[in-house]
Amino acid sequence: MSDRNYTAYQQKVIQRYYDNREQMDEQRLAELVTNLYLAPPKKQAKLWESAEELMTRMLIPATRIAHVMKTKDAAVLAKVVEEIQKGVLKRDAPPKKTS
Repeated sequence: MSDRNYTAYQQKVIQRYYDNREQMDEQRLAELVTNLYLAPPKKQAKLWESAEELMTRMLIPATRIAHVMKTKDAAVLAKVVEEIQKGVLKRDAPPKKTS
């Protein structure tokens, strides 16, 4: 993180955000399940896009993401959330950083 433009306080806030991003993504995905059940069909398309982006960022296996997106069934997405919360779902390895 570049510290040239941020105060020490701002740097800590930014660092805490990234430290907790995984939990925030899990929470957001769980909220999307509820929103998908309640949303009208027009709004569901955007919610499914958000769900796909979140699952990709969370390193959910591509085959699992493809299955969820093919079915576009909130119950299937809810099962993924449940497996994430239980720690059962195996995630892909994060990409290696190249310097």
